[in-house]
Amino acid sequence: MKKEAVLSKIRDEKVVALIRADNSDGLLDCAKALADGGLTSIELTMTTPGAIKMLEKAATELPDFIFGLGTVLDAETARMGILAGAQFVVTPALRPEVITVCRRYSIPVFCGAFTPTEIVNAWEAGADAAKVFPAEFFGPAYIKSIKGPLPHIEIVPTGGVTAANVGDFLKAGAMATAAGSSLVEAQALKDKDWASVTANARAFVDAVAAMK
Repeated sequence: MKKEAVLSKIRDEKVVALIRADNSDGLLDCAKALADGGLTSIELTMTTPGAIKMLEKAATELPDFIFGLGTVLDAETARMGILAGAQFVVTPALRPEVITVCRRYSIPVFCGAFTPTEIVNAWEAGADAAKVFPAEFFGPAYIKSIKGPLPHIEIVPTGGVTAANVGDFLKAGAMATAAGSSLVEAQALKDKDWASVTANARAFVDAVAAMK
């Protein structure tokens, strides 16, 4: 899928499911459970052991999904992720060398930023969106304040996004959101409670639909 198509899908779906785990066991089934609830844009984080191998397996077995690689800190990891099938890359902070690699391969990159200066720097460095993290501290009101003087910068709030407030983040001007523990709880992943993961995904999808 080409870059603009990936960005279009994320803008349309509005929620990127962030999976962070102690190991890769069950991640494929977790992705399927999220899809059963209506979410097929999924970020696998580098903090999960074996993330690159799992990404490659997931991208091969679930070609209709959009898989991204998150918590990317350096250019080599970004390149490895892209070659393994990542269709977008996410960093926790501004990493210019990661942006360079993603632009070389025409892959969307969302860079972590928080203050107005960091957000502008990420955008001017070539990021496709600023991942405002952690978003829970100032909430949707902060996103609205940032978008006031910076309406041209795409923002993806991450951290503290729930089914109850996702609509507020989107109304505040977010391009999309990313949600982790509120979608995939650690215990559910450990217990392989895929029904609860699907239920959480549906709650997010319903909340986004209600906002539209």
